[in-house]
Amino acid sequence: MATLPPIVDLRQSPTALRVQRGVMRLLRTQYDYCCLAEVPLANGRRADVLGIGPKGEIWIVEIKSSLVDFRVDGKWPDYKDFCDRFFFAKPPELDPDIFPASEGLIAADAHDAAVLRMAGHAPLPGARRKALLLQLGRLGADRVHTLMDPRDPLA
Repeated sequence: MATLPPIVDLRQSPTALRVQRGVMRLLRTQYDYCCLAEVPLANGRRADVLGIGPKGEIWIVEIKSSLVDFRVDGKWPDYKDFCDRFFFAKPPELDPDIFPASEGLIAADAHDAAVLRMAGHAPLPGARRKALLLQLGRLGADRVHTLMDPRDPLA
């Protein structure tokens, strides 16, 4: 049996975890999206937040907690092949002008969030969407099962 990725990545900074919480609240309450955190993708990347809309739309949100975090990360374009819309999310104190104007932008803290700039729409190919939705369904079910029965299945 495969090892499940963590629900919360302990490598994330406290700031990033606060932003993640606000982003997930926003997507759920304002857009009716169900979210998963720390989602492994087929290209080896891991999406900070992946939201699934009521019609199967997929949004990926890449969290940047500081200027240094943004500057050292060149991998963000790799996420765009796995979503219909791509956003950066930042804490309120981080300058929004550092982010590419071509990408969506969300400001968030632990309690709230707002879309500062809506991401462009680039629909996923049907086969990739189907494969990704199947993977996400299985990932979500595995995470619920782990919460319900946390013991090691091989023990």
